[in-house]
Amino acid sequence: MNKRVVVAMSGGVDSSVAAGLLKDQGYEVIGLTMCFNLAEKEGNKPSCCGLTAIEDARRVAQKLGIRHYVLNLNEDFSSKVISNFYREYLSGRTPNPCVRCNQFIKFGILFKKAVNLGARFLATGHYARIVKSKEGYLLKKAKDIKKDQSYFLYRLNRGQLQQVIFPLGDYTKPEVRVMASELKLNVAEKKDSQEICFLPDGGYGDLIKARGSNCVKPGYLVDENGVIIGKHKGFPFYTIGQRQGLGIARGYPVYVTQINAGKNQITVGNRQDACKNEFLVKDVRFLTGPFKKKIEINVKIRYNHKESPAAVYPVKGKLKVCFREPQFAITPGQSAVFYKGDTVLGGGIIEKVLG
Repeated sequence: MNKRVVVAMSGGVDSSVAAGLLKDQGYEVIGLTMCFNLAEKEGNKPSCCGLTAIEDARRVAQKLGIRHYVLNLNEDFSSKVISNFYREYLSGRTPNPCVRCNQFIKFGILFKKAVNLGARFLATGHYARIVKSKEGYLLKKAKDIKKDQSYFLYRLNRGQLQQVIFPLGDYTKPEVRVMASELKLNVAEKKDSQEICFLPDGGYGDLIKARGSNCVKPGYLVDENGVIIGKHKGFPFYTIGQRQGLGIARGYPVYVTQINAGKNQITVGNRQDACKNEFLVKDVRFLTGPFKKKIEINVKIRYNHKESPAAVYPVKGKLKVCFREPQFAITPGQSAVFYKGDTVLGGGIIEKVLG
C-alpha cells in the first residue's frame, strides 16, 4: 500500500503537528510549503506563506527528518484568490478568500503536486474529520468545536475526500500544543493567525485603493427610507452588519444593512433592520447528493456564525434558504454551508438577501 503523504506545511503549529502525527503512524511524509509573495509587494507582512513561515516549516521538517519543498504559487494565488477578492469587494460583496484558497490552491494545485510527487494522500492541519460510511466518505466537524474548520472545506469533492487526511480532527487545540512540545518543535508556542493571510493588518479597502481603483471614493450613508444621514469613505471599507467606523450618531446603535456599489451608497439601520430570514445561494457544491426537494437542515452563514435551522429549497439551479428565525448580517459573497448533525452536506455562495 502506498503510504506516501504530502503535508501542506504553513509554518504553524497545526500543520507541523499534523506532519509529526503522520510520521509516527508510519507514513512516508513529504512537507510542502506554499510561497505567496504578493502580500509583501503590497506593503504588508504576511501572517503565513512568507519568509518567516517558510523558515519555520523548514526547521520543523528537519526536526522530523522529512523531505521539504517550497512551491511558489504567487501567480496562481493572485489570479484565483486576490483577483476574486478585489472584484467581489468592488461589487459590494464580502468574499471569503480562505474558501477559494482551499478550493483552488490547497486542494487544487497543491493536490495535483502531491500526486506528481507520487503521494497517495494530501494532508493539512485543518480541524475537521473525514469518515468512511455506507454512503461513502463524509466530511464532518472536528472534535474541538471551537476550532472546527469544516465551514471552509465544503468545496472539496467526494472523490477528494478519499485522498485527503485531517490528522487533527480528533484532537483539541490544547492537545495539539502539548504534542508539539513533546516533539520539541520550534513552533509549539507560535500564536495562531487570526487574519486573512495576505492582509494581516486588515485594510481591505486600502488594498483595493492601492490597486488603483477609482471606485474607492466618498459617498452617502442613507437610512432605510433613503434619507441621507452622512457620508462614507468608500463602500469597499464596509460590510453588512458593520457597526464601527460609521461616524454617525442616531441615539441608538446602527449597522450597515445594504451596500449599493452602483450608487456608491450604503444603507444603515438598527439591529432589527440587519436581521433577515431569506436569501438565495448560487454556485452550490454538494458532498452528499443534491437537494431535489425541500429539506430541513442547519445553515451556517459565516465562520463565526452559530448555525441555525432553516428550510432549503431548490430554485432554478440555485437554492433558497429560509431561516426559522431572522439572522444577523446575512452577507452576499460569504458562504452558506449546510449541516445535518455534524456532517457537512454542501454549501454555496450567498447571492442575494430577500426581503
